[in-house]
Amino acid sequence: MTISSKEEFKNFVNEVRQAEGYRDPLAFGICRVDVGQINKNLTLQAIYPIINWNENFGSGAIFISTLKELNINLDLSQSEIVLPISKEFVISALEKFQPFLVETIENPKSHNNIAVLKAIKDQGDFENFRIVFLFEDAPLKSAESTYIKLYALSQKKVKIRTINLNGAFANLQNVAWSENKPIELQWLRDNEISLKISGKYPKIDFVDKFPRMLQHIIPENNTRILDGSKVRMGAYISAGTTIMPGASYINFNAGTLGVSMVEGRISSSASVGDGSDVGGGASILGVLSGTNGNPISIGKNSLLGANSVCGIPLGDGSIIDAGLAILEGTKIYISPNEINKLIEINLNLKELFISSKNSFKGKELAGINGIHFRQNSENGRIEAFRSKREVKLNSDLH
Repeated sequence: MTISSKEEFKNFVNEVRQAEGYRDPLAFGICRVDVGQINKNLTLQAIYPIINWNENFGSGAIFISTLKELNINLDLSQSEIVLPISKEFVISALEKFQPFLVETIENPKSHNNIAVLKAIKDQGDFENFRIVFLFEDAPLKSAESTYIKLYALSQKKVKIRTINLNGAFANLQNVAWSENKPIELQWLRDNEISLKISGKYPKIDFVDKFPRMLQHIIPENNTRILDGSKVRMGAYISAGTTIMPGASYINFNAGTLGVSMVEGRISSSASVGDGSDVGGGASILGVLSGTNGNPISIGKNSLLGANSVCGIPLGDGSIIDAGLAILEGTKIYISPNEINKLIEINLNLKELFISSKNSFKGKELAGINGIHFRQNSENGRIEAFRSKREVKLNSDLH
């Protein structure tokens, strides 16, 4: 079926979307997959030129209608669908996109989904491509669906901690990565002798279930990542962030919400606010590393000193001194005078402080703005004060 005008295209899409039982996909895309060297049915990696997240419903309708025309059984009541694509699918879908082909040739970015189909057709290689639909934000069932959610995070189409990533680890294979290509570990073992004798044993960069973010994502012009191994696929890196080498690291479903300096570790589900600085070797604990499952957010313009540990959410303009660990159970002393200063900028804390006590657990101080944690060098007591400065980054470096 060839569609000849934009009006005809619009009417066709509306008809498809209004049909009984049809559902708009939450997310969809076409990916090229790397399959196992031993098990060809095993997806080791999925590479998406473009993903659609809660958008481009017209393209989604064209893809679904084309699959149905090719007599491919689709159960749109499922949470996800993963299918191989064929030459017939690509050609038939492009016929429906006919009114937009000239625009796409002149500017591929004007119609990304069409550009993907055209590139596959021009290449003439239809193997190892999959089309993926997510209809619900449900636990993941495949490597292809896992990757589409990791893309959504790293392309900042969804916020940290807002999507269901259950099943991600189970769906991804632990593989050796060489020049951005995944290799089954068993294949390396089976062929170790011949590969080494012939001088063809590959350079193994790392072994993990997740690729590095820069293998898939192009960051903004003002974002600096000085060591690609420090950022896992699925990390959320806002424009203007600088990630230094050394002790820095950002896990998947974690990252920065604005211009930030990262020289420490941001564990899974942790986020860092605009203008904040994670000092050299500092650690923000993840939900599996001592926070009782409570995700940690660092507010705006805050500072984690070198080698500090943060195990509670921090508000804006807060500081943890170098080498200090602030955990949920850490006992912290605050003088009456400093309590009054903190109440001035945290009016909601009056009820917390009204008890007249001066010793608090770290979890009681979670999210307080303008608080400065430090250790008294004379008695070793951990104390908190009203922060005397708002942390600001050097604009020349970001």
